[in-house]
Amino acid sequence: MAKLKVTQIKSSIKRPKDQKLTLEALGLTRIGITVEHDATPSILGMINKVKHLISIEEVK
Repeated sequence: MAKLKVTQIKSSIKRPKDQKLTLEALGLTRIGITVEHDATPSILGMINKVKHLISIEEVK
């Protein structure tokens, strides 16, 4: 299974509550935090919901 490196690049201030909760569920609590996740369908759906606030990089 592919791994993804997800980094928060924009603030969650003035964002809808569901986007804030999605960032928190991904483990992103502030700008600059980077986490690694497996590319499962649920994680990909969460990433798609907040793709304008994060950057995604595939880990090899």
